[in-house]
Amino acid sequence: MVPLVMATWLAKQGVEREARIHLQSTAQWAIRRAQLSFEGARQALDAMQQSTEPACSTAHIAHMQSLTANTRFIEEIGYFEGGLLRCNSWGTVATPVHQGAADYLLDDGTEVFTAIRPQVGNGTAMVGLQRGNYNVLIIPSRLADVLTDSPMQIGLVANNGALLAYNDGADRARLATLVQGAQPPAGMWVEQAQAPGWRAIVVSPQTSFSSLLNAQWLWLLPLAIVCAAALVGLVAWLCYRRLSPLGELQIAVSRGEFEVHYQPIMHLAGGQCVGAEALVRWRRPDGSLVRPDLFIPLAEESGLIQPITDQVLALIVKDLGPLLRRHPQLHIAVNLCAEDLKSGRALPVIKRVLEGSGIDPAQLWLEATERGFMDIERARQTIEAAREAGHRVAIDDFGTGYSSLQYLQGLPLDVLKIDKAFIDTIGADAATSAVTGYIIDMAHELGLGIVAEGVETLAQAEYLKARQVDYVQGWLYARALPLEQFLAFFEEHRAPAEGAGA
Repeated sequence: MVPLVMATWLAKQGVEREARIHLQSTAQWAIRRAQLSFEGARQALDAMQQSTEPACSTAHIAHMQSLTANTRFIEEIGYFEGGLLRCNSWGTVATPVHQGAADYLLDDGTEVFTAIRPQVGNGTAMVGLQRGNYNVLIIPSRLADVLTDSPMQIGLVANNGALLAYNDGADRARLATLVQGAQPPAGMWVEQAQAPGWRAIVVSPQTSFSSLLNAQWLWLLPLAIVCAAALVGLVAWLCYRRLSPLGELQIAVSRGEFEVHYQPIMHLAGGQCVGAEALVRWRRPDGSLVRPDLFIPLAEESGLIQPITDQVLALIVKDLGPLLRRHPQLHIAVNLCAEDLKSGRALPVIKRVLEGSGIDPAQLWLEATERGFMDIERARQTIEAAREAGHRVAIDDFGTGYSSLQYLQGLPLDVLKIDKAFIDTIGADAATSAVTGYIIDMAHELGLGIVAEGVETLAQAEYLKARQVDYVQGWLYARALPLEQFLAFFEEHRAPAEGAGA
């Protein structure tokens, strides 16, 4: 709608500008016409002043008649003597007519009468000019009789501010009020032009220029439609970006709409909470949570997982900094994406986040999924750098990715996390049920700590305990908890004495 509204506004502005230029031009032309009329009248007066015929003789009257016939705008020429009209271009005057006082003087001394009633005709008031013994009469409407292509009211204003002349069809009362400075009525345009001794005023209804408005509108309409289409396309594109999953995720990253929930990691033998896995959650502005499986793959695919990881690290320090300082044996596990494991980008970020926090790097475990080991050499470099910085490194979701036993044996890992898919087979009659035992034995053989994920039943816990698994996490103990609930859970399940069971 914006381009259409703008086009309408521009069309109206353009029409008003053109209309005012046209009215101004008409007013200036009315002044020129009046000046020409008065100049012709003055020439006729000068010619009669030089006349040598006897006053009111046949030749004298014939001379006045000739000038009246041959001079445009002049309706009558009169001869005064002793302040009385003796004869005019119509003949001698039987009834005495007094000259009267002029309304004002022109710069050359010509007297101007704004309303003289002629002796012949219908008695319409005329404009009179007098020099010496002679005067001429001019019909006022002819002074303002300008041809226009639309209905206009034209008025001529004399030096003294009086309305001297106006064209046929003009509202004399309205023109008189406008001359005095009144506000133009609604739906009307008023323009004025000034010249020495003259002022012209032109009034026109705005509807007179409707054809010009239509022309302007028809010219601007295609442009407005093109602009509107472009705007609609832009808005649609922005809405698509904003409302698409990726667009929403980008906005969430920029606004920091993520929070961290903590799933407790339990010491299986002692039953104490010795740590937690930090799991990111996306909380929309309306308070709803987006499941990680809906946005984590998209974040990894688009590269947004890295700024999300940075926000998670900052939130861990903010949430658990005091707790970790009070309990140096407590650890928090953080997942690294495959790209961070390959490039090592996250390590400087972690170092910067931990600086001044009082948190021991050993309390921050770094977890990497098997997808991160596709470039095994670069992964090894990152793991070695992480361990040199004091972190423990765990392989997450073991058995579901690409790593081979050869790679596992060659990587400097500290902990192996058994995926829930293998824990679920414990006690089940499935082809993969025996694999869990082999994974545990292999981890023991390699000297790796073990964390079993997804423990949900006592039977699973007993099996793992019998196989000397170190740590467990799962719904049997607790779901991933918001910060306040995790703090309460930890206080309830922490070791009685610092360090016991850890």
